[in-house]
Formats: sequence, C-alpha cells, structure tokens
Amino acid sequence: MTKETAADGRPWPRIIQGGMGIAVSNWRLARAVAEHGEMGVVSGTALDTVLIRRLQDGDPGGDMRRALAALPIPGLAATVLKRWFQPEGRAPGEAYRLKRMPSLGMRREDVELLIAAGFVEVFLAKEGHDGWVGINLLEKIQLTTLPILLGAMLAEVDAVLMGGGIPLAIPGALDAFAELRAADLKVQAVGLPADEAYRAALDPRDFLPASLSRLNRPLFFPVVSSEVLAKTLLKKANGRVDGFVVEHHRAGGHNAPPRRDGCYGPRDECSIERMRDLDRPFWLAGGRASPEGLREALELGAAGVQLGTAFAGSEESGILPEIKAELIELHLRGELKVETDFQASPTGYPFKRVDLAANAAPEPCRTCDLGYLRQVYRQPSGEPGYRCPAAPVEAFLAKGGSEAETEGKRCLCNGLLATIGLGQTKDGITLPPLLTWGEDCSFFDALLAGGRRSYRAAEVIDYLLGGLVGRESVANA
Repeated sequence: MTKETAADGRPWPRIIQGGMGIAVSNWRLARAVAEHGEMGVVSGTALDTVLIRRLQDGDPGGDMRRALAALPIPGLAATVLKRWFQPEGRAPGEAYRLKRMPSLGMRREDVELLIAAGFVEVFLAKEGHDGWVGINLLEKIQLTTLPILLGAMLAEVDAVLMGGGIPLAIPGALDAFAELRAADLKVQAVGLPADEAYRAALDPRDFLPASLSRLNRPLFFPVVSSEVLAKTLLKKANGRVDGFVVEHHRAGGHNAPPRRDGCYGPRDECSIERMRDLDRPFWLAGGRASPEGLREALELGAAGVQLGTAFAGSEESGILPEIKAELIELHLRGELKVETDFQASPTGYPFKRVDLAANAAPEPCRTCDLGYLRQVYRQPSGEPGYRCPAAPVEAFLAKGGSEAETEGKRCLCNGLLATIGLGQTKDGITLPPLLTWGEDCSFFDALLAGGRRSYRAAEVIDYLLGGLVGRESVANA
C-alpha cells in the first residue's frame, strides 16, 4: 500500500461519497457511485431499524429479501423475516413496530438483527460490480458498532470510515474480526469512576458458521478535523490506520466542536502540510464539490475529496423526493439557509441543519423510542443506565440528567428516519423530518443548468472530473 495505490494495487478513488445517516447514503447511492469508478459509502447508523421498517413496508422490489437470502448464517434470514416482514405492508396510519433499544448485554436476537442489517446494506451496495464500497459509522454510537461491523465484513466491505469522536479501538476490532476473534470496545459512560469501565463485546464464533475461517480486513479511514488528531490515531490506535478523511467544518452533519469562543476560526483549520508528512493517503471534505475543489485537493497532496451534500441531492440518495425538490427551489430562490446548531444534537457536537417550511413542526420532536444516541450512565447501584437529553425532559431529569443538557435538543433518530420516508406514525401523524446539509451548495448551479430540477450521482462525479460541463478532466490536468 502506498499513497497512490491500495495494497491490492488499485489506485485510490479520487472521490469518496460521504456516509450520511440515517440511510441518506443508502445502498442505491453507494452502488451508483461505486459503479461509476469511485468509492460509494453506506451509512451504518440505525441499520437494524432501517431494515425492519423496509420489511414492514412490504419490501417493494424484494431487495431486502434477496440480500437476506445471501446471508451466510443458516436460519437467520428466516428468523428476521418471520418477525418483521409484512407482505402487504402497513395499513394507512399504522405505526411501525419497534425493536428493543440498544444496550449493553443485548439479547442474541437483537445482535443477530444488527449483523443481518450490516450485511444487507453492504451486500446490496456491492452487488453486480467490483468497485469500492465503504461503511460509515459514528464513534458516539458505540452499542451497535461491533455487530454492524461484523455484518459489513461478512459482505466484504472495502473500507470503514468513522468520525464523531476518536475511534482508537476500531482498527483492533477489525483485525480481530478478520481472524474471527472476539473484540470489545470501552463504552463512554457518564459518572463512571476512572478505575471502572463498561465494555461492549462480540465474539464472531458465537454467530458465524464453523465453515468460515477468516474474513477480509477492510481499510480503516477515520474522519478527523486536525492533523493533531490524525497523529494521535496513528500513535495510539490499537491497529492499522490506513488513511484519513480530513473534514472541514463547512461539511454537513456533525462537526468537530470549535476550539474556542463557540465559533470557528483559524485554529480550526487543519494543516495540510503536516497531513502530507504522515505518509498516509487522505481526502479533503467540506466545501469541495467542484472541479476546482478536487483539483486543489490533488495539488495539495490529497488522494482526492469526500463529498456528502452534492450526493445527498442526487436522485439515488435516500432523502424523500419532495424534500429534495424543496431544497432545490430554496437554492434557486437564494433562500436556502444552513444553520450550525450547537444545541440540537444529543451528542453535544455541532450539527448542521436546514429548516424546511413545508415540513416545519411547531415544536422539536422529543420522542425517544429508538435510543441510538442515548447516553450510558452509572446508576447508584453501579449498573449501567440509559438516558437521552432529546427525550421528554421529565424522563431525562428522572434519570439524573440536568435541565441545561436538554435545552434545544431534538430527536435526531426519528427526524432523520422521517427524512428518508421511514418516519414513525403517532396518532395517525408522521413525525416531522430533520434535514442535515452542508454549507456549500454551489454545485447546484452546474448540475441543474438549463432549468433541470434533478440529477444523478454519476453526474456529480462527471462534474468534478470535468465531463458534465465540458471542463478538462482532472486526470489529464
């Protein structure tokens, strides 16, 4: 492996499609990007809920059932289908049935569902081609990480990308799973003494058939905002770090917190010169969705760029078509406003979002029935408890949380699922969507030239490489 090529001799992709949750970066988008010669990435967030809701909607087209049939764990597909598949779909106004929320010491069937969900999304993204496919996870969501990773590796995922924290233990987990050894992660917990730890563990041999002897170890690309964090990962991670995505705070989704004064400034800029000195390939993310952005990244020594928002607007992304149409109209009228909200996310990280007038709710959603962003905390008994600052305030306070922690919080889990058409129904009303978006939308001007109102993922790639609007290919520059 070099800065120019992977260990298998393939040149590094010039474009990585960002992993946007929940299922905005779905298997259709990742496959379209991979088929066009770049790296497609599926989101690994809440994949178990995504799978069972697709099944409860009747699995139109049969894609979930086809992928489950390929799962190399005897009997698991039948178990999942028996519990969750509704051939006729849901009745109008019918609520989705819920699974148990993630926790330490999850029941076997919940772990199996996560493994199946990780496999299904990656299998479908890789189906029918030999291009690059990765999976994106958040370090802040720890309880579901190991089963999702195992499922993705069963489907031969090429790369794992992870941000939202400092994922020091993930390389070692990938190494262990490749050799079918047990892996565990130290779980962040509030109120736990320094000499105590809660751990999430998984032994592949407890779930996989004995005929399997090894899994392919995917590449690991942590998402960083500074060269300091990159150096820390190279020095302290418990396994091989293969490269980096260097994300600027203009990118959508969760951002690294600013270093001072509650706003971003020069101290939040990554030193590209020092990234070059680390002898690892890296991709620049945030505000790079243009031929000039890609060309500049290559000239700076990067392997290429990562794009999220430009792909989120494409036909293949999971965002509902009517929401994409509203975004495009807002942009064309010069009224699209992206806010960096320092309070909305239960993670405590800044979160970029767009308020959509057509989908506005009188109050932020404060439902907590999915639990992916719940905090683990130490109860007086010493046992782990779970709470979310975006849950109803009374429930959070009853579990020892403070009222200040709840200020401005929104239920990202339910809001993001509604954005992709899998929103929960309560009292006959679907919970409102919540949309995250990047600051730079200038790509719309090129991709929608001539009065168009939609575009495909391949056109994003062609635009960056110069083909869509007649620019000279970066490859020949």
